[in-house]
Amino acid sequence: MTGSSRPRSGAAEPIVVLVGLLFFAWGFSTVLVDSLIPKLKALFALSYGEVMLTQFCFFAAYFIMSIPASYLLNRLGYGKAIVLGLAVMALGDLGFAPAASLGVFWGFLATLFVTASGITLLQVASNPLMASLGDPTKSHSRLTLAQAFNSLGTFVGPYIGASFILGDNGAAPVDPTTASPQDLATYRVAEAHAVQMPFLAIAALLIALAITFWLMRRASGIPPLDSKAPVGIGLDLLRRHPRLVFGALSIFVYVGAEVTIGSLMTNYLMQPDILGWKAADAGRMVSFYWGGAMVGRFIGSFLLRLVAPGKLLSMAAVIAGSLSLSASLLVGVQASVAIIAVGLFNSIMFPTIFTLGLEGLGEETPRGSGILCMAIVGGAIIPPLSGLVADHFGVATALLVPVLCYGWIAVYGMMSNPRLVHRS
Repeated sequence: MTGSSRPRSGAAEPIVVLVGLLFFAWGFSTVLVDSLIPKLKALFALSYGEVMLTQFCFFAAYFIMSIPASYLLNRLGYGKAIVLGLAVMALGDLGFAPAASLGVFWGFLATLFVTASGITLLQVASNPLMASLGDPTKSHSRLTLAQAFNSLGTFVGPYIGASFILGDNGAAPVDPTTASPQDLATYRVAEAHAVQMPFLAIAALLIALAITFWLMRRASGIPPLDSKAPVGIGLDLLRRHPRLVFGALSIFVYVGAEVTIGSLMTNYLMQPDILGWKAADAGRMVSFYWGGAMVGRFIGSFLLRLVAPGKLLSMAAVIAGSLSLSASLLVGVQASVAIIAVGLFNSIMFPTIFTLGLEGLGEETPRGSGILCMAIVGGAIIPPLSGLVADHFGVATALLVPVLCYGWIAVYGMMSNPRLVHRS
């Protein structure tokens, strides 16, 4: 590769910072769904299985929109694709205003799908862009560092969500099972208005970012893409790159496990035999779960320069699975510490799996990125299944579902060991 075909480090630096802000923005928006779950569960008298439809609608967008996003990335290039993704995401966040005014559950589901559609395009474009901005041998470390900015958003998000969404909003409490239809509708609209504020704030940030990226869309730090490269899933691509297939499965179960724990954590900590806290206080503790991922990604960015990515991935998965199992079996403070600590070991998983799956794809990287982002649909499938387990056997038992997910990730990490890949 010639020197002109790779962005100069100085030219890439402003782009790296801007892409880091993208990771923060969609992390903040994504994790606010965790605060929505206990709020909507109480507001609309939903079961765990029903309220997990929020995660289903949000993460189903990844499955539906990833291949169209891959096509758009090929045709538009990184800069314009990111601008479009920001615009769609902002539109979704702005949709929380009419959803709150309607005060109906399906309104929130619809706007979550639109928001996630914009995030999908950002994910498809930003992950390979960050991996390509510099030395290819350091792509694992670089993407892990970028994910740390994502974790900063997920760390701040639950605290703000707990304060604005789960806090006391001044409306007189109403029992959804006994109130009259008129009183119930009035109560739901009053309570729902508190939900919209964090999303409207992030929409303003997204619009500012979209304008910035539009002005810098031709910046020399953004590498070009071959607009004639093939798009779509393509059985040939999957057949020629088995690591991509297993990487997609790993992304599927990882996101499912991560979202399951984040979604159930507030209700889990509210249980009398765990901490017995109120919703707002328990919701703020979710920040430490995501904050652990932020700290772990800064540490992991350094460790990935010293330890083989597959080996470190396996070690992290084994520890995360052990902590989830402990949280399922223990009670009290020990159980709460175990479940929160999972976040620290989640830290390197997504970026490491993602870059391992993309290795060796060359000009087919946009297709591979689209496939891996499709696999994020695990966040739509596994949490509702975990919700059904929680409805029938309790929240603690539902934490066994992530244990199984981490078990597969540990296997994938070993399969990605350079020695094993060379022998195969």
